[in-house]
Amino acid sequence: MEEKGYDFVRVRAHGKINLGLDVIGKREDGYHNVKMIMQQVGLYDGIDIKRLGLCTDGKRYIDIETNLRYLPVNENNLAYKAATLLMDEFDIQESIHIKIKKLIPVAAGMAGGSSDAAAVMKGLNRMFGLRLSKKELMERGVKLGADVPYCIMGGTALAEGIGDILTPIRDIPPCYIILAKPGINVSTKVVYSELNVDKIENHPDIDGLIRCIQINDLHAMTKKMGNVLEEVTEKMYPVIKEIKQTMLSLGAINSLMSGSGPTVFGIFDEKDTAKQAYDSLKADERCRQVYITDGGLSNERYQFKYQ
Repeated sequence: MEEKGYDFVRVRAHGKINLGLDVIGKREDGYHNVKMIMQQVGLYDGIDIKRLGLCTDGKRYIDIETNLRYLPVNENNLAYKAATLLMDEFDIQESIHIKIKKLIPVAAGMAGGSSDAAAVMKGLNRMFGLRLSKKELMERGVKLGADVPYCIMGGTALAEGIGDILTPIRDIPPCYIILAKPGINVSTKVVYSELNVDKIENHPDIDGLIRCIQINDLHAMTKKMGNVLEEVTEKMYPVIKEIKQTMLSLGAINSLMSGSGPTVFGIFDEKDTAKQAYDSLKADERCRQVYITDGGLSNERYQFKYQ
């Protein structure tokens, strides 16, 4: 039971990658049915929420601050929408200040905006003692976007439907993950509009991927990884395939594009190999942002931090 009256809360908004992403078919409402393995990573945005109390003018304000000037700080920000959703439902008239320190690459296939929204919902749940369960938060989060329920749940999960039907599975085996985003942004809407579901030839074996995770076999897991959106996005931006090949040449067990891209991740089983690959990719002009992290909840788990 949450205690009402917190004046300040701090929440981590973790990014995600897709170990497997299959598109089953297109729905009548324009969305696609998918079958994916979602994996939370150690890279996160920092979310600070401060309670401002009742304003003298009688109005409620949701004030957003970010470290990136180009991000919206109004109703176009998912964090703002998340706050509005809960505050309207529970008739919260106090004003709040939300400070977002972005580290997750923007428009990168890592659910950064959805994760921020999820973190705000969890933070306000605690701050105002709303006593909503995780399931109840997830039911509300889907109104903001298909990835928000997963970002509330976290961990490793099978996602079906439009991504909102979630089944948690065990953690992936210990590994090192390098994330590299080229200097481009990709529209998820455009990628899906260019995807011809009937012409997908190689569907990833999502069930086999789950079995490999369940038996804790990292190498078998990486062999099963696949993303049907890669073919579409790589045609638009060949640099994605180039970075994947570079990851493999630097010792990654396997490399894949996350979501609709353009972030590429590589999975490594040796710390020294991963660190050397990280240093090489940081110096690669094709990579705008490079991080080294893990598949768990702590960026300190393997004794070195992303930068």
